[in-house]
Amino acid sequence: MSAIRYAATLDVNGVTYPVEVEAGATLLHTVRDVIGLTGSKEGCDDSECGACMMLLDSRPVNACSYLTLQAEGHVITTVEGLSAGDHLHPLQQAFLEEGAVQCGFCTPGMLISAIALLGSNPDPTEEDVRVALSGNLCRCTGYDGIVKAVLRVSREGDTGKSPR
Repeated sequence: MSAIRYAATLDVNGVTYPVEVEAGATLLHTVRDVIGLTGSKEGCDDSECGACMMLLDSRPVNACSYLTLQAEGHVITTVEGLSAGDHLHPLQQAFLEEGAVQCGFCTPGMLISAIALLGSNPDPTEEDVRVALSGNLCRCTGYDGIVKAVLRVSREGDTGKSPR
């Protein structure tokens, strides 16, 4: 006997996706496995590491524990939605230039959390940045390059286009 599936429509990065999912399907599973956007990662599957972070109406959520059906009617932005074609978002560029990317596994979640911070606080202190990123775990960088990148973009006042 197969599980009951429910129809939903998701707005992801400005594109409308009709999907059919089981009631317990997570937003991360649906975006990665049904829609095919694999930038957000599954790390802990328990809302502890932040690798799965997405914006829901410009607020960061752990997509591994957020149900797909709860996301219907909201605007979802994944890391793929930050760039404009071949042009990186200024924060993505700063991550590259400040050495904030090493293995890259945490990078999508870090970028999403930083975008949310800059959207609500365009002039954060170093402490503000560290607090905003505290839900994202990184085992490679030591966070300094990431913090420098966020502060640099803040200082330069070029947060790029607004997430959807």
